[in-house]
Amino acid sequence: MALAVLATGGLRAVLPAQLRWGDARWIYPAVVIVLLGVIYVGNPGHINSQSRGLRVITGTLFAVISVANAEAAIRLVASILSTDPFTRHANRLLVSGGAIWLINVIVFGLWYWDVDRGGAAARSRGSTIDPAFIFPEMVNPGYVRAGWYPKFVDYLHLSFTAATAFSPTDVSAIRPWAKLLMMAEESISLLLALLVVGYAVGILK
Repeated sequence: MALAVLATGGLRAVLPAQLRWGDARWIYPAVVIVLLGVIYVGNPGHINSQSRGLRVITGTLFAVISVANAEAAIRLVASILSTDPFTRHANRLLVSGGAIWLINVIVFGLWYWDVDRGGAAARSRGSTIDPAFIFPEMVNPGYVRAGWYPKFVDYLHLSFTAATAFSPTDVSAIRPWAKLLMMAEESISLLLALLVVGYAVGILK
């Protein structure tokens, strides 16, 4: 999870100034690193504490990533529609769109991981909360170790497949909020694909 959060900082760094909060590249990574550091100090090595304070800080961290990426996506769409000069370069446009898309995949994976069955700490302690997502391992327990529960990579894979297939694959969303989250991710991915790729192809032609 921590590596995924840090990856969003690296991906955001490749965005042009037109898609960031001004020209200060250090603001976003500084905020993310501070919040991530607080989470690590409160939960070193393994997330197993169900402290309300840590849950709030974790939610704040993911909200910061979400808002920053949503702003970048909106700026990108507005730049394409207004034919901003930087959008005339297909390579730059594709890199920017790709970075925003990857951050979108990561951040939705983070949200799925954080809210399903009460969060990562609750799942590690054997949460009895009904799941929002049904993974193949849950219906085929003979292929995994006893006591299996989804880790971050499972939710990241769920997010990636939702963003590429625009539909459920091997994981089923069974709670209304989970379905709405997946719909939001798929809509954003589809919008980015249609606008960015379509516009870039037009430039290349």
